[in-house]
Amino acid sequence: MISVGLDIGNSKISCIVCDINTKAKIKTLSFVTRPTNNIKKSVITDISKVKNEIRDIISQVSKESQTEIANIRLNVPLVNSLTSYFDSEISVSNEVISDFHLKKSANESEILDPIDKYVVIHRSVINYELDQQNNILDPRGIYGENLKVYFYKLAVRENYIKTIKTIFEQLNIHIEDFVPSPLSSALATLKKDEKELGSILIDLGAGSTSISIFENNKLIYLDAIPVGGHHITMDIAKGLSTTIESAERLKTLYGSVITNPRDDYELIDVHVLGSDNNQFNQINRSTVNAIIKPRIEETLEIVWQKIKQNNLHNKKIKNVVLTGGGSQLEGITEYAKAIFSSNVRIGKPLDY
Repeated sequence: MISVGLDIGNSKISCIVCDINTKAKIKTLSFVTRPTNNIKKSVITDISKVKNEIRDIISQVSKESQTEIANIRLNVPLVNSLTSYFDSEISVSNEVISDFHLKKSANESEILDPIDKYVVIHRSVINYELDQQNNILDPRGIYGENLKVYFYKLAVRENYIKTIKTIFEQLNIHIEDFVPSPLSSALATLKKDEKELGSILIDLGAGSTSISIFENNKLIYLDAIPVGGHHITMDIAKGLSTTIESAERLKTLYGSVITNPRDDYELIDVHVLGSDNNQFNQINRSTVNAIIKPRIEETLEIVWQKIKQNNLHNKKIKNVVLTGGGSQLEGITEYAKAIFSSNVRIGKPLDY
């Protein structure tokens, strides 16, 4: 079976074509990623250019994989998304629980209700409670008196979905499924035990930072904030009056969120904005890091506040996984440990 996935990110657009056999073994037939300057904070700024970029990428993967691309699964960013939790309790009257009871509990909750000006892209059960016994994996086939089901629903803005659908309709490509981008990151990065014991995945992207939380092998939260690595680059460019290209280089080569006394004595040449290539200012490394640290602190603190707003901090999850370009900053794991009071590791794609 051929499966095609496409991700429209803030700094790049990527597409992958895979062949999945009957034993669920995945063979990559083609993978293409190209930079884009037409998406800011998960908002398309030039629909015509984005459509052309997507067309070119799909044309290339189609040739490389020798596959006609007619259907895709599309990653969807979650900036300005809407998270909702519901529960439904029904009397089972000492009967054996069946699909009928599960459907009844769903129908008596708000999980199936539409949301005005939003499109629901994810619905799931995050917990079953039977006769006050918690964390039942599957209640079907068990006798009981009272069944309580906890639901999770995620929705994104309707206008964004309409815009995306318009692009792909004009390209004559059908969108099979909308996949939340943080969920894709989590499935590609989190190990089995991390999903079982509970983990927070933070994807520090270019224009946004996304969050996904698993517990008991179930997805319990997804979200994103419009702050990412590009904001650090812009902070450096403005703070040091240098070019965006130079600021990105400074962040990549010298960026750190920890303070080291030696940084005061490590000198760096910085290209002067608007000058020719021979004009430079000289600064020390600590000046660069003094710009980076507040933005990282702000980003991780906002993530923590999002978690607290949904009362997920009470779960006391002690595993945090960082991924994305921002996770490569020196010292970020130590900094995240202090904010989340958790074990922290840098996540890499799992070997499928």
